This record gives sequence, C-alpha cells and structure tokens, in this order.
Amino acid sequence: MDTNTAAADALRATMIEKVRKMGFAQRPEVERVLRSTPRHEFVPEASPDDAYNPYQAVITHRFSDGASLSCASAPFVVAMMLDQLDVRHGNRILEIGAGTGYNASLLAELAGDASNVVTIDIDAEVTAQASRALTAAGYDGVRVFTGDGAAGVPEHAPYDRVIATVSPWDIPRAWWEQLAPGARLVAPLRWRGQSRGVAFTYTNGRLVCDSNELSGFVYLVGDDEGELSGPITHDEAIKLHWDRDQVVVPEALHGVLGEPRSTVWSGITVAGDEPYDGVWLRLTVTDPRVCRINAPADIPAEVCDPIQAGRSPVLVDGDSLAYLASRRRETGSAVRWELGAHGHGPAAVYLAEHFCAEVRAWSVHRDQRKPQLVVYPASTPDHDLHGTIIDKTHSRFVLTYDNGRRRDR
Repeated sequence: MDTNTAAADALRATMIEKVRKMGFAQRPEVERVLRSTPRHEFVPEASPDDAYNPYQAVITHRFSDGASLSCASAPFVVAMMLDQLDVRHGNRILEIGAGTGYNASLLAELAGDASNVVTIDIDAEVTAQASRALTAAGYDGVRVFTGDGAAGVPEHAPYDRVIATVSPWDIPRAWWEQLAPGARLVAPLRWRGQSRGVAFTYTNGRLVCDSNELSGFVYLVGDDEGELSGPITHDEAIKLHWDRDQVVVPEALHGVLGEPRSTVWSGITVAGDEPYDGVWLRLTVTDPRVCRINAPADIPAEVCDPIQAGRSPVLVDGDSLAYLASRRRETGSAVRWELGAHGHGPAAVYLAEHFCAEVRAWSVHRDQRKPQLVVYPASTPDHDLHGTIIDKTHSRFVLTYDNGRRRDR
C-alpha cells in the first residue's frame, strides 16, 4: 500500500468514526460501503482532508446562472440518507441529481449490481463528469442520464428505491408513477420555508414517513412555482420565503423592522450543539403562519437578529412578524442558549408570546416526538384527510400529532 493510499484510508476511517458519533451510518452495510469506497477519487480537485471532512460538502460545478451548484454532499448527509433509504440487495434504484457519481457508486455497492442504479441530472457537464468518475472507479454499469429529474427515467421503472439529492418543493407526479409497491423514497423536501430529509414507504397509494431529519440541498431545477419570496426591507437585503397557499404580503411589512422591537424569552434553553429545528417542524403542524426569514449574516443585530442568519422560522400576520431568537445564558461554567422571539409591528407582543408558547410545548418532548407526515396524491378528497393539510401541485402533505389531532397541548 503506498503512502497516499494509506493516508486516504486513515482519513476515511476517521470520517466514518465521526459520522457514527453523529448518529449516522448506523446500518452495517452503509458503514461498509463508506469504508470501502475512495471518496477522494470522485472529487480529485479537493484535498484529501476536504474530501473526507465529515461535515463538508465539496463543490464541483457551478451552473451558468451562478445561483446553483453541483457538489458531493457532506459525508454525514450521505450516510443519513443511505440509512433512511435502506437499500436491499437486488433493489432497482433511481437517483435524482448525479453529482460527482460518488453516491451512485455507494448505491451500486449496496444493490450488488451497478446496472441496477439509474442516475439523472439536468446538467450535461455534471453527468459527463459523473460518468467519467464512475467508469474510472469500475462502476461503468451505472446508467447515467441527462434530463429533467422531475420526469424521472420511466424506461427503467418501476424502482424499489428513489433518492433525490436535490431539494424538491413537491413530489413530482412522475416519481409517484415510477415507484414499485412497497418502495422507499428519500428526498430533502421543502414546506413552510424549511427543508427536511424525509424517508417514505409507498403503501396503499400514499407515502408514509418513518424518518425526518433536518437537511438542505440545491433546489430541483424548475420546481420553484410553489415557494414564493419577497423583500421586506427597501434595500431588499432581508427577505421572506413562504408557500403559495399562505397569505404573506411583503409590501405590508416594508419598514416593520424599523419599528420598536418586542422581545419575549421562553425560559427554554439548549446547549450549543443541541438541535432546536423541531420548533420549526412543530410550527408547520400547529400554525399556518410560519415561514422563513432570510437575513444575511452582515445585517446589524439591532436591525434583525434571528437565531440563524439566512434560515430561521418566522410567524407573519398581516403587518406584523416575530422570529426565533436566542441569547447566551451562563450558569457557573455551563453555557446554554435561551430561545425566544423578537417581534415587530402592531401584533409584535402577541406573536412573540405565541412563539414562546410553541417553544415551551416543543420542549416537553424535544425532538423525541416528531409529527407524523403522510403524503397523498393531489386528487385525494378532503374527507379522507385528517390533520394539518399543506397542498402542493401533485400531492397533499398531511401532518399530525396523536393519531390525527392537530395539537398536542
């Protein structure tokens, strides 16, 4: 074994150790393929340290508009999605978003036959690069297509497993039609401004979620008709993002951040490495006003100070809003962060207090208790649905707590 190979093997072993400590690559077969596949060969422009950094995606191609990119997803995300997908030997697999070809090589190993894997990407440069990498690594049997991922690849359907490494706002009709009975679908879906890696089993004509994790990916090209956005500051620096079925009028909020701030603290704290995304997920079930506020990191805190720059939940009600915030709290040597809300506009106090009530309700079970998500075809009538309904173009998302009860408090 030469020195470079030994160094790559050591970096890969360290990567897997860290990924497993995060709670991913829990399936033995997923750990096995991550351990045996040389990720650095699919991202030759990256240093070995970057290629095997468990938290880092490696950008490999930027599209002509400069707004989107193709990359090798961070290893912990790859492991998370493969755990969710639960590939079995002999499965037929469709991958939406070819990337570098690395993920397709892992899928080929899991399926036991490279010809069982079909991958598609809309960008010809991306598919050409993925094909070259797959062939060089010995996976030339993987079928690589250039085309619209939303259309899938019907000529090789039906599929036992479908995985999207781009983020759709909806589940396209073609994906529904290309699923085999009992198939699993894993995709980073978007609703109410958030993005979550969701795993479904296709059963009785519907998709039943059994895994739901925070996730973020490049958007599926052309799948943007359902998510809207607009600035709420005159310089257009701060924006809201919401779904088309929500009533949000950005013009009504112009200047609202210049009005006095009303802040309410919840009394609920989290450690620096403790997730709080369940607050946002909960609000997608309990409050139809929740969406996303995007405030760049260079915006002064006195103007807008969300818990996470660019991606934080916000409640919008006419000419008022309140968004999730945090403050440092120290008890002896322990440092924690208290969750709260900053509100602006005539209903600022009400919205901030309501936000904190939702934080407290979430905190009872934290992320050990997530809502159930079931996705139905768009033609499903209302009387067959029970819970919070979010309508898309091709499907209807239904979220519930406690067997259909909308609220758990």
